[in-house]
Amino acid sequence: MAKRVAKRVVKRASKKTPAKKSSKKTSVRASKAAKAASKTRKTKAKSAPSRKPATPKGPVWQWSALETAAAIRSGAISSVEVTEAHVARMRAVNPKLNAIVVDLSDEALKAAKAADQARAKGGELGLLHGVPITIKENVDYEGRPNPNGVPSQMNIIAPSDAPVVRNLRKAGAIVLGLTNTPEFSFRGFTDNPLHGLTLNPWDPDITCGGSSGGAGSAVAAGIGTIAHGNDIGGSLRWPAHCNGVATIKPTQGRIPAFNQSATAERPMLAHLMSAQGPLARSVGDVRLGLEVMCQRDPRDPWWVPAPLAGPKPKGPIKVALAKLPADMNVDPSVRAALKQAADHLERGGYRVSEVEVPDINGVWQTWCDIIVNEVAVLQEAGMLAVASEHFHTAWGGIKLKANTLDLAGWMRATAARSGHIRAWQAFFEDYPVVLAPTTVMPTPGPRADTTSLERVAEMFFNDLRFISAINVLGLPSAVVPVALHEGKPIGVQLIAGRYREDLALDAAASIEKRAGVLVQKLWQQMA
Repeated sequence: MAKRVAKRVVKRASKKTPAKKSSKKTSVRASKAAKAASKTRKTKAKSAPSRKPATPKGPVWQWSALETAAAIRSGAISSVEVTEAHVARMRAVNPKLNAIVVDLSDEALKAAKAADQARAKGGELGLLHGVPITIKENVDYEGRPNPNGVPSQMNIIAPSDAPVVRNLRKAGAIVLGLTNTPEFSFRGFTDNPLHGLTLNPWDPDITCGGSSGGAGSAVAAGIGTIAHGNDIGGSLRWPAHCNGVATIKPTQGRIPAFNQSATAERPMLAHLMSAQGPLARSVGDVRLGLEVMCQRDPRDPWWVPAPLAGPKPKGPIKVALAKLPADMNVDPSVRAALKQAADHLERGGYRVSEVEVPDINGVWQTWCDIIVNEVAVLQEAGMLAVASEHFHTAWGGIKLKANTLDLAGWMRATAARSGHIRAWQAFFEDYPVVLAPTTVMPTPGPRADTTSLERVAEMFFNDLRFISAINVLGLPSAVVPVALHEGKPIGVQLIAGRYREDLALDAAASIEKRAGVLVQKLWQQMA
């Protein structure tokens, strides 16, 4: 009996042993299962659709280029949706403004669809991927006429994109349309017999400026996030001032330029004084446009591979508030805007002093003499043969202030240019930024340069002296809006040393931070 009990105990004991082994196996299996479940949860979490990224506030056409590019890149919105919003805005406001004179909306929507497909494939995206912009109708746009505001030049068809157009498209930008420019882009007022007059969205009784007046009017009104323009005597900065937007006229050679449709090369000084550039509603977008536009193109032998940012000067950075020449007739509203801009810079950590800049009168005269004599010798006869009476008046007014130069005089003028540049470069050693006016008088009417030769001469020498002078120096110069006077925008100019666009834009951004983005008031007014 005892033996049988003992056997049963042994059997029970022997049965318990495997049970313990089974428990260990179960524990291992449970541990593995837990790990697998955890792994599955992580995999599901990774594959589960994330929340749609937040979109910027306000209507799509009001977003900045930076915001728009980021929203498209993140998938918060498609390029097609963005482009449709800008096309709708163009159709709503452009009939009154006449800023866009070649509507490319059908092409733009096709390009936007392709941009969305490219994003879906996961490829590398450009800085302006899917972002709507505009191009001024005086640079080559492949397959399109490049009439430059002249009816007789409608047969000039661009065989390729100009470098600035190519760079914008390579960055993924969507071109909504081409903007208006005066005849031969040689007036400060945007009107021509081909497309007619472009109006200022702030007020139809003041000019939108020129020659990039269509660009300035369009971007201020909300058509495109960045507008392309160019500048040989103020054609970026004057429209920026008139339309309450920002811009940068870069250093000569910063952004490549070339029109394959041209029948002859540009003369040397015209090329050295001309610059391509962006207009936008904010300084941040201007900086973005500059970065995209300045990429190399081998067709421009004057292009310079300079860095976009240089060493920061020791703080606080000294700013020279340009002392206005005694012979200038200056409106009180301009003096007030300059003081306000200086105060904004002081609050931003700059140190502003009113200082006389190097020979602004002599610099302006050098610009006037060089450009007028170069055009008179090589282009004047051909232009006057096909131009309107308005062009004759505007061109005659500019000529009124120029000295007629013989060959020796021409050589002395071009030599004087080097001396002026040297003096300004030395000046920037003490004052890295110059604060100056764009114009010293209120914005005139839309055809003010057609009244008389004397009025044109007065505007260029008195009102716009600080704009045109900078072209002959080849210096970078930004414009940023500061205030409204009687409902019309006033901007100021920030000038820096060669290839120091970063310093000019930094100062402009400091002003904008305190003055705000003025076009937001325009949109309320237009609504």
